[in-house]
Amino acid sequence: MRVHATTEPPSQTAADTLVVGVFEGEQVAQAGLQELLESGEAKRAGGSLALTHEGSRRWLLIGLGKREEWSAELARMGAARAAKRAAELGARSLCWELPYGSDDAIAGALVEGTILASYRFDRYKEQPKDPSEQPVALEELIVSTPADIAATLARAQILAEAANAARTLQDTPSNDMTPTDLANRAQALAHELKHLSVSVEGRAEILARGMGAFAAVAAGTYEEPALITMRYEGPGASGPTLGFIGKAVTFDTGGISLKPGEHMEEMKYDMSGGAAVIEAVGAIARLELAVRVIAVVGATENMPSGRSVKPGDIVRTLAGISVEVNNTDAEGRLVLADCIAHAIAEGAERLVDLATLTGACLVALGHTHAGLLSNDDTWCAQVAAAAQRTGEIAWRLPLHPEYAKAVKGTFADLNNAPAGRLAGAITAGEFLRRFAGETPWAHLDIAGTAWDLGRPYAETGGSGYGVRLLVELAGATAAT
Repeated sequence: MRVHATTEPPSQTAADTLVVGVFEGEQVAQAGLQELLESGEAKRAGGSLALTHEGSRRWLLIGLGKREEWSAELARMGAARAAKRAAELGARSLCWELPYGSDDAIAGALVEGTILASYRFDRYKEQPKDPSEQPVALEELIVSTPADIAATLARAQILAEAANAARTLQDTPSNDMTPTDLANRAQALAHELKHLSVSVEGRAEILARGMGAFAAVAAGTYEEPALITMRYEGPGASGPTLGFIGKAVTFDTGGISLKPGEHMEEMKYDMSGGAAVIEAVGAIARLELAVRVIAVVGATENMPSGRSVKPGDIVRTLAGISVEVNNTDAEGRLVLADCIAHAIAEGAERLVDLATLTGACLVALGHTHAGLLSNDDTWCAQVAAAAQRTGEIAWRLPLHPEYAKAVKGTFADLNNAPAGRLAGAITAGEFLRRFAGETPWAHLDIAGTAWDLGRPYAETGGSGYGVRLLVELAGATAAT
C-alpha cells in the first residue's frame, strides 16, 4: 500500500473515498456531512460510520467520541473500521482528514489501523474465477494535514507491515511453518537489511552448547529444531544491549502429556512470540534505530514419539540448573530458559521474552492484556510504557518468595509444573526469573493476545502482538 501525506484538503485529492471524523459536540465543515449528522443518520459516538456520495466519490463520516478521550488506540480502531467499510465499497484510494489537534501518535495510528485491517491470509483458498468477484485491495492511503508528517507515516507503515508479516508467519499452518521455515525468514531479513546478521544452529549444536532443556523439548520431533540468533547494531548505537527472546514452538501437541484434541489446531500459534521477535528486529533494522539488539528465538515442535522427553525426566539447562520435567506440556519455559541464558551469554543487558506460555494467563486477563512479570521495577516500567503507547497493553503480575517455593524441585533444582495449577502464569514467570539472574528482565505472556484479539484491526487469526511494542521499546532505548 502506498502511504503519503498531503497539505491539500481531502476534496482536492484524487482519492475515491474520503474519511472525516467528528467529535461529540462538534460540527463538520462539509455541508453534506453536516446534514447527515442533523438527520440522525450519522452519529458522533466512537466508531459509528455513515456514508454519502458526492458524484462518483464517497464520503465516510466516522464518530470519534469525546475529544478528551481520543487516543492513538481509538484512532487505530477507527481507522480499521473505516478501511473495512471502504473495502466493502470497492475503494482503491482512501484519504483521511487528520482530526484537528491530533498529534503524530494519532497520525501514525491511522496508518497502522488501516494497514493492519487490510491484512488477508488466503493463500490456501481457491481464487474466484470471475474477476468481478475478486476482492478489491486498498492501494493508497493519503493523510490530509497541514503539517509535515512524512517521517511519522513512514515509520507507522513499517511497523504495521512488520506486524502483518508476523501474522503471516502465525497463520501459516505448521506443515509449512517448521522451525526451518522460521529460520529461513530470519535469514531472508538479514540478507535484505543492513546492520543485521543471523546465525542458525540445529539439534547437534543445541546439544553441544549444553542447552538440555531446549533439546529435551525438541527430542520427540523429527523436524530439525532451530536456535535462531539475530544481531543488530544500528548506526551510532549506544546504551544497553537489548535482548529479545521468543518462544517458537511451531506446533505444540503437549508431548507425552498430550493436550485434548479440541482446538489443538490453534497450537500452530505457539510460535507467536518468535514470530513477533523476528519481525520486530526486521522493523528495527529498516528504521536503522541507534540501538543494539540480540534476539534469540528457540524454534521446535513439541511432539510425542518413542524418543520424547517423559514426565519425571530430569534435564540440565545451559545455566547449569537442573529441572524436573513433571509435565511435557509446560515446554515453553524449558525452551525459554536456555534461550534467556544464551542471550545473556551473547551480551544482552536488558531482556524481554515473549511467549504464548500459559492458559492461566488467558483465564486471568482474557484477550485484552498480556501478562507482564519482571525482576526490575525500572525496566518493567519502560516495557509497560511502550506497551501503553502502542496499544499492545500489558498488566503486571507479582513475583513473591512463596511463588519461588512452588517451582522448587524434589529431585532437581526446579520443577517445570507445580502441582495444583495455582497461579499458573505467575509460577511460569517465576521459573523464568531464575534464568535471568540479576539481568533486568521482563516476561510477556501473550497467550491471550497472540491471536483472535477481537479488535477491529486484528479480529481473528494472528494479531502480530509484540512487534510494535518491541520496536517502540527499542526506539525509546535509542533515544535515551
